Amino acid sequence: MRQDGRAFDELRPIKITTDFVKFAEGSCLIQCGDTMVLCCASVEERTPPHVAEGTGWVTAEYSMLPRANRERSKRDISKLKLSPRSAEIQRLVGRSLRAAVDLTKLGEHTITVDCDVLQGDGGTRTASVTGGFIALSLACRKLVEEGAVASNPIRHFVTGVSAGIVDDTALLDLRYSEDSRAQVDLNCVMNELGEIIELQGTGEGRSFTLEEQQELVRLCAKGNRELLRLQRAALK
Repeated sequence: MRQDGRAFDELRPIKITTDFVKFAEGSCLIQCGDTMVLCCASVEERTPPHVAEGTGWVTAEYSMLPRANRERSKRDISKLKLSPRSAEIQRLVGRSLRAAVDLTKLGEHTITVDCDVLQGDGGTRTASVTGGFIALSLACRKLVEEGAVASNPIRHFVTGVSAGIVDDTALLDLRYSEDSRAQVDLNCVMNELGEIIELQGTGEGRSFTLEEQQELVRLCAKGNRELLRLQRAALK
């Protein structure tokens, strides 16, 4: 039995609050246990120079508030550059969300999804993917309603969840007390077809076998199916 009473293959309680921010084209607050991430999608009528004419772009930014953790951390701006961890995570979130969108249908629009961690207790990057997709989907829906695009550019739902091996036991959706001592840590992003978009697996305390990796992916697939159900309910 885990410290919070969950089964090995059980997600933390999930709560999704849409339209959490008044001014963003799409927003949601996602709570995964004690992890809370605010996701806001903003639309601009322009694209970066590297994007082909007539094509849109989706990107993301990620940051943790100073007291999102047990001790205060410095803001990235105070260090005059993005921390390596934040840079890695926002690239992951951006890649994952672009996989959800037909960029040709988006037209010459850029959607930036800001993911700000209000409270971190493990799984902040995967919560950013899951919540970021909801914010992105709401922004795309607004573009259709306003006639800015002809049809909804969303082609797939996208979710993310973590799994890991703790005390030689495979567990789904690690909280910090588990993640901090995990022997193996894995993050998995999937679409609604069950296809893998991104897989990040690390042997933190030991190496792991292909069979163990497959077991962790199966746990993530189960968690992602449940997250997909919650996304659909939130976007009704």
